[in-house]
Amino acid sequence: MHNAFLRSGLGKQNPYTFEVSLMGSRTIFTADPENIRAMLATQFNDFGKGQRFRTDWFELMGNSIFNIDGDAWHTSRQRLRSLFTRQRVSDLVCFERHIQAMLPMLAGGHPVNMKDVLSRFALDVSADFSLGRQVNSLSSKQDDDVFEAFERIRHTQSLIERLGPLNFLVPRRGFRRDLEALNSFLDPSIEKAISMSEAELAEMDKTDHGWTLLHACAGVSRDARYLRDEMVSILIAGRDTTATTMSWTFYELAQNPDVLAELRREIENAVGVGVDARLPTYQDLKSMSFVTQVLSETLRLYPNAPFNIRAASKDTSLPRGGGPDGNGPVGVTAGTQIIYSTHVLQLRDDLNLYEFPLQEFYPRRWESWTPRPWTYIPFNGGPRICIGQQLALTEMAYVLVRVFQRYESVELGQNMLSERRRSKETGWMRRGTGPDSVERFVSSKLRMASEITLAPRGSVDLVFVE
Repeated sequence: MHNAFLRSGLGKQNPYTFEVSLMGSRTIFTADPENIRAMLATQFNDFGKGQRFRTDWFELMGNSIFNIDGDAWHTSRQRLRSLFTRQRVSDLVCFERHIQAMLPMLAGGHPVNMKDVLSRFALDVSADFSLGRQVNSLSSKQDDDVFEAFERIRHTQSLIERLGPLNFLVPRRGFRRDLEALNSFLDPSIEKAISMSEAELAEMDKTDHGWTLLHACAGVSRDARYLRDEMVSILIAGRDTTATTMSWTFYELAQNPDVLAELRREIENAVGVGVDARLPTYQDLKSMSFVTQVLSETLRLYPNAPFNIRAASKDTSLPRGGGPDGNGPVGVTAGTQIIYSTHVLQLRDDLNLYEFPLQEFYPRRWESWTPRPWTYIPFNGGPRICIGQQLALTEMAYVLVRVFQRYESVELGQNMLSERRRSKETGWMRRGTGPDSVERFVSSKLRMASEITLAPRGSVDLVFVE
């Protein structure tokens, strides 16, 4: 899809907003901040997820907050907002419980596939925080069927999404079998939460003892299908977004030892390293500015959702894409699907002038640089901005700090070095209009795969040094 966006924009009056016909249906592609601001904020009521998106995602997410529009979405948002208060986000005990299982796996000086390790860590944390369930995919194979089912579901759902009107070609038998396995995993927790009285749920919320997102949701609805849909959505969001972002973060740190050295100095000064280390608090994490800069830079280069979708809920318009030069308003009829690329948007040189190339990993840029409005939206924006943004950032910061309290450095595994030598290109986007432009984009340091989130293609083998 990334490649298609870049190729399709060649020769257009406005290469960042253009339309194509997919199976006879008009689809608009855009990476223009004015159009994205219109859809997500200033013309919010004119656009929604749309029927096609809801149909494609219904088997997986049902009527969860990620898959509904209008009053139903607003009600769900209001219900869930209170679940992500600072009090909840700042409770780091859950993270530490699973960090203790992860840290020993990085020892020994041998290559570790961090994509796999972090996917397991994130699933364990997400299940613990959301359900109070211990999946233990890091430390045990006893529930590995849940982890494997998640992997297959993610792969199949990404195919369904990418193929659009042709997704009827995607085989669904195995997909539905995996969904049944996921439902079977969730059912005992949901049934137990439903059986609790309102007084029991209120007391649990008051004391925090055993409190989970599931219990909070059960406090507003006892409908099993509602609870299932919300839990699946939260599990997927909690697992995939943090796992992929952290995979990219460790990958970049392995290639930029100077950045890692500065990061570790900040960690050492704030909470100590090695035998002098202490557990970081929420306030510690917030005070570490370079940790924040490293995560911001990773999310800029590798946004979780490289493409997102909206559909016009009525006849309306977008600010850019029409007229003789492509910079005037463009009409959008009801039902028209608009695909916007956060990934392309955040790497547009013409929007964010900065002395250091935007295609390069350089966290220090954030010390004195602020992106123009609506050119940096890794968590989306407007009323539908990611409700779990602070939880995700806290979890990722905690992982970074705890790993580098114990380990001094991280290096690319031997197979990653070989792959790097084979690739002459290091940029992510093309410049100019020559035939090598698209090649520059796809011949990256580590190939990317859009599987719900922007994940590394293949393993990310890294060696940690104590």
